[in-house]
Amino acid sequence: MAEKNKKGQQGFFRKLHNKYRLVIMHNDTLEEKLSIRLSRLNVFLFFATMGIFLVVATIYLIAFTPLREYIPGYADFNTRKVLRELSLRADSLEISLRQKDLYILNIRNIVEGRDLIEEIPDTPEDPEAFAIYELPRSREDSLLRAEMEGSQTSNIHYPTQNEFLMVQQPGMSLFFLPLTGIITNHFNPGAGHYGVDVVAELDQVIKATLDGTVIISAWTMETGYTIGIQHGNSLVSIYKHNSRLLKEQGNFVEAGEPIAIIGDTGFYSTGTHLHFELWFNGNPVNPLDYIAFQ
Repeated sequence: MAEKNKKGQQGFFRKLHNKYRLVIMHNDTLEEKLSIRLSRLNVFLFFATMGIFLVVATIYLIAFTPLREYIPGYADFNTRKVLRELSLRADSLEISLRQKDLYILNIRNIVEGRDLIEEIPDTPEDPEAFAIYELPRSREDSLLRAEMEGSQTSNIHYPTQNEFLMVQQPGMSLFFLPLTGIITNHFNPGAGHYGVDVVAELDQVIKATLDGTVIISAWTMETGYTIGIQHGNSLVSIYKHNSRLLKEQGNFVEAGEPIAIIGDTGFYSTGTHLHFELWFNGNPVNPLDYIAFQ
């Protein structure tokens, strides 16, 4: 039995080496056109080599050429690199915006007499959480504040509407009208509204109310594009919800010089308008006492 198997294997290997001739003849004349000597082993090796070549060529095309973009399921070979760069840019922009928001918030805290913070809190989902609440004041603290505010404002003269609109007397700073429009929301510190809302036509230019230096020129989530100017005599004017800012921080501006374009930006905005505030020694004052907007 073993001898038969051995003979069969030897016969199989002999057949692999047996020579054959492949002849191509003319169908009509039977003239021999091509003759090729072949063996079963040569044919097997030829097709095996061709198969390996095709596999290697296909892998090369997929791995090292842009042709793989046309294969369903494959993305652009630069997609991951582009996504990574976009992710890094988004992270950098987020960090930069948080730093600017922190800077603006600390400027506001300085203006309002609050403590500085080292890190801006996460944005809450509840809009009311943006409000900053003070601790209850004692009776002695309220009396002291009233006394100090009275002593500070007793020597300051604020121009009246007539003085602003008609006459400039020597030694008196007159306010320039930042924007002509309709007052829709008045000064109400008790409700947390420390200025007036002035509605005007779209793309109206907002002007500086006095000479001064720009101390704020940035975008915040609550007030949108905001610009603030430090004037003389401890006065600060704030212009909120603009669509575009025309001045940068550190610029010196003159009264009546364009500083922004009216807009509708920020979480607290309710439409195209200017929210205008005046602060004296860290306390808000009613702009309508000194400026006629209509």
